[in-house]
Amino acid sequence: MRLVRQIMGLPISLEVPGGEANAAERAFAWLREVDRRFSPFRDDSEVTRFDLHGPQSPEMREIAGLCRTYERLSGGAFRARLPGRAFDPSGIVKGWAAQRAGELLRAAGVSRFCLNAGGDVIAAGRTWSVGIRHPDQPHAVCAVFAVRDLAVATSGSYERGQHIVDGRTGLPARELVSLTVVAADLTTADAVSTAAFALGHEGIAWADAQPGCLVYAVDAARRVHRSAALDDLLVPPGTIAS
Repeated sequence: MRLVRQIMGLPISLEVPGGEANAAERAFAWLREVDRRFSPFRDDSEVTRFDLHGPQSPEMREIAGLCRTYERLSGGAFRARLPGRAFDPSGIVKGWAAQRAGELLRAAGVSRFCLNAGGDVIAAGRTWSVGIRHPDQPHAVCAVFAVRDLAVATSGSYERGQHIVDGRTGLPARELVSLTVVAADLTTADAVSTAAFALGHEGIAWADAQPGCLVYAVDAARRVHRSAALDDLLVPPGTIAS
């Protein structure tokens, strides 16, 4: 059973076994709650109150802590508060929220599912084929990974333009067009892919050095860089993972 909902301004799809619709809707409800509470575009969100030094929920403190961690690990390339701008943890929130949604599914007894939050994926319970969009051909993929009980997150400039900023310079990150991270959880995969994209070329090796992370990147010259261990997950062209 495949369900799709429009949340956070993007399509979120969830494949679960038949009969798990209630658990799926609870996961979607959580993602709607996150959109309401942590959107930087809402005047009444916790992100806005955080910027105004208002009260913080445990979840808001966790998000802010993750932002500080990846700012430190990336040497400031990842930054949730750019000079002259309001606090914006969007580079952390989507992966964190989807990871929590996956945990809700598991707590409800759903062990086999594939959650796709705008291209950031949790693949659980069996082997799923996860395609990485080609940066120049919207209807093609440049790689397909066969993943099980792993998360896949991609940061790129081909959908939303140059929206990822290098926090060290305040300028858009332009050295890469796509960077994908495979990790055990989507919070890590999403945060590392965003920070690595902001770092540019040096972000490829940086992401590869993060514990448990594998990297597939396409630079501005359309050269492909990948972790050697990804060879075990790559699906040969013309085949589909079972």
